[in-house]
Amino acid sequence: MNFKSSLYILIAFLFFTQIVSAQNIIIEGSVVDEFDYEVPFAAVGILKKNIGTTSTMEGTFSFLVTKNELNDVLEISSIGFETIKINVQDFINRKDKKIILKEKLTTLDEVIVKAPINYVNQAIKSLKINTISKSHQLNILYRRWDVEENKCRFFIEHFIKAIDQGPNSNIVRASVENIRKSSDYRFVKNQSQFHPLRYTEWSNPLRKGVRTKSYNWKKIGNSSYDGEDVLIFEGIDKENSKITMYIGYESFKIYRLEYERDPKVGKYANSIWIYKKNSVGKLYLSYMTREWVGARRLPENVKKTMINSGQKVKEFYPVSFRHELFVTKLIEDKSKFDSFFDMEQKDMSLYKVPYNKFFWENFSVPPETKIYKDNIKELESLYGVPIQTQFLYSN
Repeated sequence: MNFKSSLYILIAFLFFTQIVSAQNIIIEGSVVDEFDYEVPFAAVGILKKNIGTTSTMEGTFSFLVTKNELNDVLEISSIGFETIKINVQDFINRKDKKIILKEKLTTLDEVIVKAPINYVNQAIKSLKINTISKSHQLNILYRRWDVEENKCRFFIEHFIKAIDQGPNSNIVRASVENIRKSSDYRFVKNQSQFHPLRYTEWSNPLRKGVRTKSYNWKKIGNSSYDGEDVLIFEGIDKENSKITMYIGYESFKIYRLEYERDPKVGKYANSIWIYKKNSVGKLYLSYMTREWVGARRLPENVKKTMINSGQKVKEFYPVSFRHELFVTKLIEDKSKFDSFFDMEQKDMSLYKVPYNKFFWENFSVPPETKIYKDNIKELESLYGVPIQTQFLYSN
């Protein structure tokens, strides 16, 4: 290829980049309550087109639209608050991008549920009609932080395309399309047999089947979501595992699910799954966060290196893994599904996909939260290498 041909290709690529950037419009802001406290996990988007995202733990949000959505309606909804609707163009024109949600008072304070387990069973039984149970494509940003001795030593992000059939069924197939990761400063490079997306699926009580009779259920509160009253149920089993469900009073829709395992001895784990509505009111997964805390044995080669350098060696090394999943796009029309094969199952760090800087610069990455910034700061402080440089040379 001669110089002139290479120059033409470069010019064409830059022109294409400018076109893509010009077509995309960033919708970003924050969601707070009337007292200026952040509202995490709020559904933010254009409901009729299934475009949008979920606010971070700090209430911030960011996603992309095109000029075709400027006259559409932006809807913001969260458990315990009134839903707000605003024209997309009007929101873009606003100088203050802070959305203030008003608390929605529930009328269920006097409602007494005599048999909470029956209510929970009905919600689980209604999963198939209350969620998108037919095949649908989810575009997913999956993040994992590996923490050793309370310091982040590895960070990785996967952009994944998956065909799901809802919490009443399974993920049919999934493919890792893009990757970026930090330098690997871990001592304990624990490698799982499966991609964590599979563990996220398997650890969800709704997917693996809740043995409701094994839990002692009680109603612990009331709330609301998008105009519907919500009952909050908590179930605790003999091993002190706890499940919390936010269930629609009339629809039996499960809007939020929490799971916590905190044994007296052993590994601690907690998870949150957030579901939001599609254009016709069916629920689908929009956000997940989970954390696993435990300990791992150091590899022998690492032990020898530490001993030779005069360091004390522990029998077990405290580690934790924090996962975060954002659904960035929902596609329900099968004719618009992307074509891809199911990925080989292995640890998240073992997939080999060349770093695509253009993709990540034009992808709607969620806003950086304090946890994100703190972890990145720790990674950068280890050897003074900026995270963008790590992304560039570690992939």
